[in-house]
Amino acid sequence: MTAERVLVIWCPELAPDARAYESVLVAVEEVVPAVEVIRPGACALAARGPSRYFGGETALVERLTSLIAERCGVHVTIGIADGVFAAGLAARTGTVVPAGQTLAFLAGLPVRVLGRPALASLLRRLGVRTLGDYAALPAADVLTRFGADAARAQVLAAGGEIRPVVPRTPPVELGVAQEFDEPIERVDVAAFVARSLAARLTTVLIRHGLACTQLVIEAETTTGTRLRRAWRNEGPITPGGIADRVRWQLDGWLAGSIRGGTVTPAGPIALLRLTPENVVPQLSVQPGLWGEPGEERDRAIRALTRVQGLLGPEAVTAAVLGGGRGQADRVRWVPLGDDRTPASGPVPASGPMFGPWPGRLPAPSPATVYAELLPATVRDARGDVVGVTGRLAVTGYPTTIAIQGRSSVRLTGWSGPWPVDERWWAGERARRYARFQVLLADGRAFLLHLSGGHWGVAAYYD
Repeated sequence: MTAERVLVIWCPELAPDARAYESVLVAVEEVVPAVEVIRPGACALAARGPSRYFGGETALVERLTSLIAERCGVHVTIGIADGVFAAGLAARTGTVVPAGQTLAFLAGLPVRVLGRPALASLLRRLGVRTLGDYAALPAADVLTRFGADAARAQVLAAGGEIRPVVPRTPPVELGVAQEFDEPIERVDVAAFVARSLAARLTTVLIRHGLACTQLVIEAETTTGTRLRRAWRNEGPITPGGIADRVRWQLDGWLAGSIRGGTVTPAGPIALLRLTPENVVPQLSVQPGLWGEPGEERDRAIRALTRVQGLLGPEAVTAAVLGGGRGQADRVRWVPLGDDRTPASGPVPASGPMFGPWPGRLPAPSPATVYAELLPATVRDARGDVVGVTGRLAVTGYPTTIAIQGRSSVRLTGWSGPWPVDERWWAGERARRYARFQVLLADGRAFLLHLSGGHWGVAAYYD
């Protein structure tokens, strides 16, 4: 593939800081809109059109260098050559390679600049040390001997290109904001503002063919307090839903949040900002099988979100099933509308929902999981309390169980023990216990925990 003229801007000092490098991209896009980020601290653009506009490639380099220094206060080096790969190498030294001279520019460079350490090591052992040597090898032999990726690398070494510049799409500003000359103190005024700002946000979203599934409402009070609340919905939030959520949230902030029996108003609101944090294409919003979702569900969601607006997000929570070894560990409570990504316990897990969890309770899962262990006593035929040794052997055959001090019931079957040794490195958070499944003579089945010589009923099998 014939390579196009490409300009690469290299700024190694900003490579670790994506936010700071974004300012460089914004400055470049004021002059040349089609910019592609190729790696941290480096971006590329097609040089042919801009160089003609600014009077040549050298003039284009000078224009961009001075603009970035003025706007961002950083020094960059710029290279131009045929193709993204060659231009990226030229940018390291600030070289403008004349058209048609890219192969000569690359020929003396070591093979390690290909960015393929394994291939470079192999080539050096075979006596192929420069890009010129590599480009001179028969292409068919390279493909047969080293594979498709090595063949693509040879195209680059010969000054060719395997893809054109793909410009990035500049981020679209979807949020809307409004400052108030007279700060909002009354709920009726807040309702009017909510409808107005929600209509503006809806217009912006429709213009870009988007729908919002998570809305962030931010406000600043006259005292300098900054308030923020994210409202999440399982599906796209309707224009009316946006207005309702803004009104409810402002009502909650103005009326105050209930904490410990006291009401603490946030104060007059001087600035309000709405930002759609999660958006989806509007065409992907599909109605239900028989039309729009049921009104009953919508009314329930509206009522619950209204409660959250008045009492805070923690006032309404939903259960989320995640990972864990025990049944109680797999359930966590999150505010309605918040992210419901599966996790284990109060601390999100980095692993997948169902694994790996060595020692996880096998199927079937119990129907009822008790919030607290029910005290129990398991005895053997001699009447002694059954225990478990360090080698996971029971001290006696379980024959009866008494739950919460009630009369003993005969056991007709049992299995276990299954050990759990969790977070042994975390001190007080460490847990170690053994689990048993037992079947009672009256037909009931339970999951038992044995820890520190004490038995407890953890769950009930229906």
